[in-house]
Amino acid sequence: MKIICYGVRPIEKPYFEKLNKYSFDLKLVEEYLTADNGNLAVGMDAVLLRGNCLADRKNLELFSSYGIKYVFTRTVGFNHIDLKAAKDLDILVARVPNYSPYAVAELALTLGMQLFRHVNIATTNSSEGNFTVVPELFSKQVHTSTVGIIGLGKIGFTEAKLYKGLGAKILAYDPYPFDAAKEVVDYVELDELLEKSDIVSIHVPYFPGQNENLINSDSFKKMKKTAVFVNTARGELVDTAAVVEAFKSGQISGYGADVVINEKEIMNHDLGSVDNIPNPDVKALTALYPKAILTPHMGSFTEPALEDMISISFDNFEETIKTGANCNIISYQEK
Repeated sequence: MKIICYGVRPIEKPYFEKLNKYSFDLKLVEEYLTADNGNLAVGMDAVLLRGNCLADRKNLELFSSYGIKYVFTRTVGFNHIDLKAAKDLDILVARVPNYSPYAVAELALTLGMQLFRHVNIATTNSSEGNFTVVPELFSKQVHTSTVGIIGLGKIGFTEAKLYKGLGAKILAYDPYPFDAAKEVVDYVELDELLEKSDIVSIHVPYFPGQNENLINSDSFKKMKKTAVFVNTARGELVDTAAVVEAFKSGQISGYGADVVINEKEIMNHDLGSVDNIPNPDVKALTALYPKAILTPHMGSFTEPALEDMISISFDNFEETIKTGANCNIISYQEK
């Protein structure tokens, strides 16, 4: 099988080669799939994507014209793929349902603790030669504080256990609670979680047209003015303009995110300056640094997570070759 893999960073290429236990013929492309480079898939049997690739109807029609019947993604999320178009074109779509949950969970905890202990402000001050202990650095301690986790899947539960190990009280909101988690968290309604938590972290899948701006201005008004919010899930889940307004009105103390809206135009691009950020709300958010800190969607950029993504993707292809399907197929669902 000839597979073109889009969005493969140079540092990732040796892992694709090392983990290619089925001896696939791989074409590794550093660029994301865009409106202009779908033609690189000519002569291929299958496509492997990562997040922010443009698997819209136009590209899927192009792949179909090349005889490609498999367009898989090495990510958990799949909102970058037009599932309706894939169904119409008889193209199978599969994903990686999970990878090392510690990758994103550890980054979420790191962002939360930086903001909670004001390390973001302290390191900025010291880099400018100011080594005074200013009042803004006064903090609570996490082992006597409350952490709220919105979405208690594998990543959210892993982060909850990490914070629990630090002694924090953990609140969780999830419509599908499970018994094992109750030894670590107290399940509560979302409003109670927002009102009582000192750190709030979200791990919810994004469903276009269903849960945009799940966290909005009303959400921030319910939080403690000393609380911080962390988003390592999807940028669309949080109203970016509402974050900026919450800072202006003193409703939150900090915001950390590994994701933003309009990621295709921002992430994986060296824009030269924040002045060149194409989305005005994201640009306004960067102006709030260091109280708002952003990372370039690096949550899954760890060795264990990468190895899981590649290995499971290759397993998906091999199982499909042998059986015509695999256990991680995504089907289009009519709304």
